[in-house]
Amino acid sequence: MQHRTIKPEQTVTNASLYAEHVKIYPQRIWGRFRVIKWSALGLLLGIYYLAPWLRWDRGLGRPDQALLVDMPNRRAYFFWIEIWPQEVYYLAGLLILGAIGLFLATSLLGRVWCGFTCPQTVWTDLFLQVERWIEGDRNARMKLDQEPFSLRKAWLKSTKHLAWLVIAAATGGAWVMYFNDAPTLVRDLFTFKATLTQVGFIGLFTATTYLLAGWAREQVCIYMCPWPRFQGAMLDEHSLIVTYEAWRGEPRGKKKAKETEKLGDCVDCNLCFNVCPTGVDIRNGPQLACIGCGLCVDACNSIMGKLDRPLELITYDSLSNSAARAVGKPTKFKFIRTRTIIYAIGLVLVTAGMLFSLSTRATMDVTVQADRSPLFVKLGDGEIQDGYTLKISNKNPQPMEYRVAVEGIEGLSIKIIGADPQSVKVAGDSVGTFRLLVKAPRESLKRKQTDITIHAANITTGEESQHGAIFSGPEPDND
Repeated sequence: MQHRTIKPEQTVTNASLYAEHVKIYPQRIWGRFRVIKWSALGLLLGIYYLAPWLRWDRGLGRPDQALLVDMPNRRAYFFWIEIWPQEVYYLAGLLILGAIGLFLATSLLGRVWCGFTCPQTVWTDLFLQVERWIEGDRNARMKLDQEPFSLRKAWLKSTKHLAWLVIAAATGGAWVMYFNDAPTLVRDLFTFKATLTQVGFIGLFTATTYLLAGWAREQVCIYMCPWPRFQGAMLDEHSLIVTYEAWRGEPRGKKKAKETEKLGDCVDCNLCFNVCPTGVDIRNGPQLACIGCGLCVDACNSIMGKLDRPLELITYDSLSNSAARAVGKPTKFKFIRTRTIIYAIGLVLVTAGMLFSLSTRATMDVTVQADRSPLFVKLGDGEIQDGYTLKISNKNPQPMEYRVAVEGIEGLSIKIIGADPQSVKVAGDSVGTFRLLVKAPRESLKRKQTDITIHAANITTGEESQHGAIFSGPEPDND
């Protein structure tokens, strides 16, 4: 017998750095986690598709869509809340709330976000169900893919992809509705009056939904999403996760219920693997690809029930409880821990800060920009004049009048082109832009640049706002 020697350099050259993709065919299963997933899917999709159609009366001439990001007019509406561009910090606050909430949920319940509420999970679940309706369950789909081309196969495949595209188009259209009035957008689409921008974004989100939920599927969770890489930092032995109780299931093997050989409860049916949407065998322990959806728990419980064996061989519990059961100790849920307390406090503080900011937010704002060229003008009577662009934001739906004053230099005077400084009118829900001229006596200027403060007060409500500025002049020793 001859032996062929493989050189080390050949091994390195021929070895692949990437595992070949193996298509996953998740099998249908029913149980409490499947019910939870269907409930979450129905609720979240209902909110996503229907929310743009909710109406909210804001008065004449203002948008009546409850949830709307009005890009042309630079406003964001959330029911009774109206966000202006300079209040983008509220978006940052929402992102911080979402992050801390996700940390808290993960430390308590494991990857509950990934398994039940992540958009990738929700739409992939929907696409998989459509695939089952058209092509059948796991075995039928595997058989269909292995069959040679035929009219039946072409019909089933084309029908599936057409259904996916319809769902994807509805998803893309719904997303664009959050940035446009929903009824108007639908009417414009059907009458071919929609803008190229609207159609382009609908096409973009249609393509991404079709690609990610229909083709990429578990690849997004395993390779593209960063969350699995660092979610372990939020977990500890008391976090609830999907886990296999090896102390009870091993050694696994196929046997009848009355056989007496010493095997564990696991009969190696592989149903837990077959139902997994990411192709994980949970019996190998916690893994990055496991999204914690619990379908393997439903699968295992269905087999254990048929064999009249204790349920929860695969369970949604903490590692500490699993270890306690292995040695016959009592189990307990420890939700109040140092990390959960820190996350909860952070969540409360950020929420309180956002609510306080919203409840005390001003209905007016003043900004001032000084002229750059020239910095100042020397008038014939010796006084020095600076020019500014004054902007007053009126966040009230009604028009308001404002009184403008400037302080910081003795003897200064002001003039607003086209308006009386004692009664500056600004339309409702808009920004008034005015040309402000400030004059000061030459002898009052002790240095080249002097700090001044520009005030604006709402004549009706008394609310005030101010903005600092610089008054520029010549060197003190200049004439």
